[in-house]
Amino acid sequence: MRAVDVFVDGLDLDKLGFVGVQSLDTGRPGYHPGMMLKLYIYGYLNRVPSSRRLERECQRNIEMIWLTGQLAPDFKTIADIRQGQWQGHL
Repeated sequence: MRAVDVFVDGLDLDKLGFVGVQSLDTGRPGYHPGMMLKLYIYGYLNRVPSSRRLERECQRNIEMIWLTGQLAPDFKTIADIRQGQWQGHL
């Protein structure tokens, strides 16, 4: 999982077109696109197909807790990323 962390941290997400890399001055900040990309890559590499299972992994799996920085998005947020409906993706 360190490889995923280093890989995503090395990407220039703003240059790649990810929205939400720079926080707005108002409102509550959303999940950082880099963290969500790490979550998505983790699910792909570990064959965790469902957003509900990824949500559970964020709460119980020590690798996932470390990778996400102790953040645990709900299954709806994760599902929105996969469907392309989340504001912080490409």
